[in-house]
Amino acid sequence: MSKHAPILNLPNILTLIRVAAIPVLVAVFYLPFGWSDMLAAGLFLAAGLTDWLDGYLARKLGQTSPFGAFLDPVADKLIVAVALVVLVQVHATIWLSVPAMVIVCREITVSALREWMAELGQRARVAVSSVGKVKTVAQMGSITVLLALKPEHAADGDILMTPGLWIGYAALYLAMVLTLWSMMRYLRAAAPQFLAASKGD
Repeated sequence: MSKHAPILNLPNILTLIRVAAIPVLVAVFYLPFGWSDMLAAGLFLAAGLTDWLDGYLARKLGQTSPFGAFLDPVADKLIVAVALVVLVQVHATIWLSVPAMVIVCREITVSALREWMAELGQRARVAVSSVGKVKTVAQMGSITVLLALKPEHAADGDILMTPGLWIGYAALYLAMVLTLWSMMRYLRAAAPQFLAASKGD
């Protein structure tokens, strides 16, 4: 890619649209209409598909850029974090709060790790792995399902679980397990740098 390639190429525009869709997603989810849940879920799913599309176009069109490499993962983490916050508020249960907390904390940890490794010129050691990609699919699928199926509550406040909600919760817990697994793989890959840094101190 030419070093003079424009910042606002097609892949980066798609990524910016994904960021701009975040407040729209939240607003739609809270609309007082029966169809708002499905529309919010559709917006989130479309954002996930856009994530794949902008990466594909960047490679296909030779339009990869440092700005795109920075913005793409940021956009992913922002929309996932916001969607999880919305779901925690709606479900208001420890069974959803725990995986949401783990996923958000993992994203912060891995982002910091990648930044530190990049400063050391070792970013390739913590590149996205196949486990991370499967985690992303499980995460996107679970959040889409849970956004689409806003729960109803019993008189005692407990959530009335439906088959769809069980599927969404199960997929979210799978995403949490894969999240922890992939984080451990990244930490293990960075371990030599941790040891070298500690010896330097």
